[in-house]
This record gives sequence, C-alpha cells and structure tokens, in this order.
Amino acid sequence: MSLFDKFISSTLPVVPQPIVGYFARPYIAGEKLDDAVDVVKSLMAEGARSTLDVLGEEVRHEEQSRHAVEIYKQALKRIHEDKLDANISIKPTHMGIKLNKDLCYENIRALVEMAKTYNNFVRIDMEDSTTTSDTLDVYFRLRRDFDNVGTVLQMYLRRTVDDINKLIAVKPNFRICKGIYIESRDIAYKDPYIINQNFIYVLEKLFVNNCYVAIATHDEKLVWAALRLIDKYKIPTSQYEFQMLLGVDPQLRRIILRANHKLRVYVPFGPEWYAYSTRRLTENPQIARHVLKNLATTAISRK
Repeated sequence: MSLFDKFISSTLPVVPQPIVGYFARPYIAGEKLDDAVDVVKSLMAEGARSTLDVLGEEVRHEEQSRHAVEIYKQALKRIHEDKLDANISIKPTHMGIKLNKDLCYENIRALVEMAKTYNNFVRIDMEDSTTTSDTLDVYFRLRRDFDNVGTVLQMYLRRTVDDINKLIAVKPNFRICKGIYIESRDIAYKDPYIINQNFIYVLEKLFVNNCYVAIATHDEKLVWAALRLIDKYKIPTSQYEFQMLLGVDPQLRRIILRANHKLRVYVPFGPEWYAYSTRRLTENPQIARHVLKNLATTAISRK
C-alpha cells in the first residue's frame, strides 16, 4: 500500500460526510430503488446486466434483517415488472447471520423462493473471514433445494481451493474476486502475484468442472487470463460472465461488452451509503486515487 493509500485509509474516518459522498457518488446509484432502476436502465442501454445490492450490513436486531428482506422483495418485484436485466446480491450480515444463522437462512430462502417465481437469481455476497464458513453452510443448504442461488469466493483466502473442492460436486455458481477485507497473513495471501495466480487457478478449475463463473475483476491482466482460458477450453457464453463495480473503469467494461461477452455491474443503493462508502474507500483506497485522478484530468481539460 502506497503512502497516499495509507493516508486515505487513516484519514477517512474523520472526513466530513459530504466529502465522502462526493468521492462515492460515481459508485452509488442513489438512496432509493427508483435511483437504482434508472442506473440499471442506462447500463442495459449499453448492453450490460446488473445486480442490485441494498446497502446495509452488520444488523443488530432481527427486525432490521426482516426490513432488508422487504426492500429486496420490492427490488425483485420491480425488476420483474420493469423487465430489467438484473438480479440481486445480498450480504449475510444484512440478513442477520451474526445474530442467528437459521434466521439468515430463512431470510435468504424467502428471497430465493420469490426470485424463483420470477425466474430470477440471488447472489449471496461474501464478507470478512469470520463469516465464510457460515455463509457457505447457508449456501449449501439452499443449493439442495434451489438452482437459482450462488455465492462468492475470495481468491486471497488461503482456504478457497479447499472450499471449492468440497462444493464442486453440486456444480456451484460462484462469483470469484480477489477480496477486499483486511485479513491477517495467517488467513489471506498478501502477495498480489500469488492472489492473481490463485484467481487464474480457481477459474480454470471451475471451467473444467463445468461450473458457472462470474469473473469479478477490474484488473485487465486477469481479464486477459480469463479470455485466454475461455478460448483454450472453448467455454460457451452460457457458462460465464464478467462482473464489475459501478463506476470503476467503465472503459474496460465497454471493451468487454464490445467483444460480445456478458458483463454484469454491481449496483449498490440505499440510505446506508455512508458506511458502505467509508469501508470501500478505506479498504480499497485505490478507488479514491482513481477519483482524484479523474478530477485532476477534468480540471486540466477545462483550463
């Protein structure tokens, strides 16, 4: 991590909310479902799909998790009514996994069941390593009854290959990403080269085992590696998609789309944007650097 990145990480907690909001604006659809729908429609116009994420995590009361479920139900209904090319992504701690794993399971099951009636899909996000085992347990229970549910594996975790070996028999639908949570060396790889190599190794393992893979990365080296494997194994477009965060490298997004690959954009929205944005910028200060670079470029171009 560069000195600039460390500076951002250490100072963000005391930065006024309006300034954090300014930095986060390109990466958050807005506070309301209508805002997210508008973004999804604009992404559809350029050929991209979306996954809606209702911002919120680490709920302290069961009622908060139930409220989140209701917002997601509204989102699923709106996706269906407006014929949006979108699904939903949910965080286990938003569904109450740290309160009660069974509560989390029942909350997510209600959404998976509703999504099934709409011929839609639910992605269970992966959070920090304290929730990995419970999240995979919930996913595996759901996978016994439903095929419209998937989860996420993080390539910087040392356990990931073992997790895949345990789950590969059920032909899982995985999003694979590097991982952004701050973890100890005992738990996660720290060397970027190893993380990238693990990403490529896992992607190849999933491809050869005929699993559906959502390839979530903004790293063009990994995009190239994925394209190489797709070509090597003649993977049909029905077996994979690329995924990117809203607002991050839209040029690369358009390049991938123009090459006729499916691409889905992660579209977060909701009034809890501040906590999400602070965490994102703290754990991934490169995003803030990317914003500053764009601001500087814009300022120079106006002179």
